[in-house]
Amino acid sequence: MNPRRFDGELSSVARLFLSVSVTVVAVAVFLGASGAVLGNMFFLKLHPYLFFIGFGNLAILILNRYLTAAIYPELKIDPVKQRQYIYAVLFALVMITVAVAMEWPLLKALTGLVLMILVAIPLKEIFTTLSIPKIWKEVSVRYYIFDVLFLLNANLGLLALGLKEAYPAQEIIPFFVTQSSYFLGSSFPLSISVMGFLYTYAWSRSSKRELARRLFSLWFYIFVGGVLLFLIVILAGHYLAMMLVSHILLFGVMALLGSFAFYLYRFFKKNFHHPALAFLLSGLALLFTTSAYGIMNIYFLKGIAFGTIPPLRIERMWIYHSHTHAALLGWITFSFIGMIYIVIPSIVRSNSLALLRTGRALTALIGEDTRKKAFKQLTVMLLSATVMMLAFFLDSNMLLGAAGVVFGCAVSFLTVNLRPELYPDREKTDDLMDS
Repeated sequence: MNPRRFDGELSSVARLFLSVSVTVVAVAVFLGASGAVLGNMFFLKLHPYLFFIGFGNLAILILNRYLTAAIYPELKIDPVKQRQYIYAVLFALVMITVAVAMEWPLLKALTGLVLMILVAIPLKEIFTTLSIPKIWKEVSVRYYIFDVLFLLNANLGLLALGLKEAYPAQEIIPFFVTQSSYFLGSSFPLSISVMGFLYTYAWSRSSKRELARRLFSLWFYIFVGGVLLFLIVILAGHYLAMMLVSHILLFGVMALLGSFAFYLYRFFKKNFHHPALAFLLSGLALLFTTSAYGIMNIYFLKGIAFGTIPPLRIERMWIYHSHTHAALLGWITFSFIGMIYIVIPSIVRSNSLALLRTGRALTALIGEDTRKKAFKQLTVMLLSATVMMLAFFLDSNMLLGAAGVVFGCAVSFLTVNLRPELYPDREKTDDLMDS
């Protein structure tokens, strides 16, 4: 196999994605921490937009496309186009920053429109290259394709939100288009992407592949359908339906967490301690935490109309904030760092998607020193995330800010830790590819 099949461009784009996406997440965390300590409303308003517009779009446009193309090679990766995607998302971040700073809602709407056009390009490539039966054949691809569809819908939500803020008197845009619903909708594609990844690089290679395929196929309908139904019942304000759907999803997450912990135990026992899998397990644990806070949130939400600011009574807002941060800085961030520890070294080592198509993706592609530091990074992130949850409960902005700074530094460490792996020794790489 020729390790230069992409003329050296694929690995360089993977490095660029790593640097930009980690920087975006870290900056968003630092702004949130600074906003909490300084009481700066601009920072507090801006930081979730940076996370969702920056990291949310980059993760699906770049990382998700690698995962999809690793299964279906006919979905060609164009490194030049991917680099343009990254620059376009950075431009969108500049636009939303100006929009929030100057309170220009039409610029916010324009940002959503630009992102919709951006996401429509790979979506068109997917549906003109793959047939619906072929997409449905692979369980993982179902998750990966729906990620892009949900992202397109989320960007539509940003467009609608900007227009609603610009023309509040009009009645065309529905009442449920709010900032909270946009953030909620933007988190769905990231969550679905992680589910597809867990199946691809864990259960699909287990000894009970057929059973795993059937269960994850069922989980696809429960998770994706449940998320959609949950959004509908939230908008309808149906208390019992919200409780029922949230508990079903909670039990599904519990089953997933327990089975993945068992898988991880067997993997560590037979192979080696892979930090990526530990990050993914931590992400699932924090998804369980997110679900638990979400059920508490629904309990105290009774009688409060959707879109109310604040969404809960002041004395209960710590539950709402804990729920959102357990999802974003917990489940999503931890899981994607785990994915990055697998995907980026695999691409850089082979300058292609070759390793992602084999069982070699879960081998010791990163050095022992890097793995040890990754576990230390995980420990710091878990401790700081826990302190953030405590800070919300104690209503301590200083504690929240300090924990946020530590968390942001730990996220930034990802690029430092992977730096030795981004420029691997060519002789070792060739040996790995030959094996």
